[in-house]
Amino acid sequence: MGLLDGLLGNVLGGMAGGGQPPQGGSPSSQGGNQLIQVALQMLQQNGGIEGLLARMQQAGYGQQAQSWIGTGPNMPIEPDALSQIFGQGQLGQIAQQLGLPQQDAAGGLAQMLPDVVDQMTPQGQIPDNSSDLVAQVLANLQRGHTR
Repeated sequence: MGLLDGLLGNVLGGMAGGGQPPQGGSPSSQGGNQLIQVALQMLQQNGGIEGLLARMQQAGYGQQAQSWIGTGPNMPIEPDALSQIFGQGQLGQIAQQLGLPQQDAAGGLAQMLPDVVDQMTPQGQIPDNSSDLVAQVLANLQRGHTR
């Protein structure tokens, strides 16, 4: 369980160090945790990191995805690009789940997703068990386990 605790701590800690938190909240606040949870759910629903990479490549954003997985700096992604990658329907469901307008939810995810993927690929490669890792970190977050 130490690996999962470390990964969850890295995901939450990585959020604290990067970017502006959505809606003025602290990334470690319930809203930030909920956004991380939604980002992980999005990964899980779209085939994990491999599925996200494939979707982003199909939509013309493969370079951004590769930067998130690699060890260099993460390239940003525009909130509107997420609509092209995931579709309006999926973003609408996420916005409803978060209780935010769709543009705000997309903006928060555009900030959060690069860091989540980056933290889950610390060696610059997609781990063999990435789908299991996403599911386990998500389960820990849903239980309110933060360390």
